[in-house]
Amino acid sequence: MAIYKLDAELREDVGKGASRRLRREGKIPAIIYGAGRDPRSIALQHHKVTKLLEDDAFFSSIIELKAAGGNRQKVILRDMQRHPAKPIIMHMDFQRVRDDQELHISVPIHFVNEEVSPAGKTTGVVISHQKNEVEIVCLPENLPEAIELDLSNMEVGQSLHLSDLPLPEGVTLAAFTHGDNEAHDEVVVSAGHVRGGAKAEADEAEEADEAGETGEEAAEE
Repeated sequence: MAIYKLDAELREDVGKGASRRLRREGKIPAIIYGAGRDPRSIALQHHKVTKLLEDDAFFSSIIELKAAGGNRQKVILRDMQRHPAKPIIMHMDFQRVRDDQELHISVPIHFVNEEVSPAGKTTGVVISHQKNEVEIVCLPENLPEAIELDLSNMEVGQSLHLSDLPLPEGVTLAAFTHGDNEAHDEVVVSAGHVRGGAKAEADEAEEADEAGETGEEAAEE
């Protein structure tokens, strides 16, 4: 489990005017909430946050915020607003993390070895990623950076579902916590021929031949 570290500045001034001032100073207004405690307004250094955002794992990892005086708080990122036209982070929301409290969080799915699979080596076949992340439930100590799915044995026409994901110890799928797992067992990745590709053209030609033969038999009758 990776833990990212950020210096945080506690702030009392809130509102749109205060947030604009922070952004002009190169800071990001943010809030921490959860764990049965009151929300707390903070500010973060914009350039330090953007550096961490270069690593995709930041979005699904524990973050340790350090405030003045050395107080430390473990959190996870819950929301982030970006400027619609400029490379500026407008606001961030963090949820406090307790070691004894389960997290509900989305983590990325990493697909590996698809290029060496039977489907990946077949001309005219596309491997489609239906889901690129999945919501899991686990204690903070068991939080994985990602779920890795090996596609080395994937065949043409095959689909892999949520139930095929190899989950680390202590991790469960949020979709399977509501009962009736089969109904929530969504497709994660599938392999099929490109529409209009060689296989599809061959099938269409075969169907046309069969239709022609049927027509000739009807005419003879």
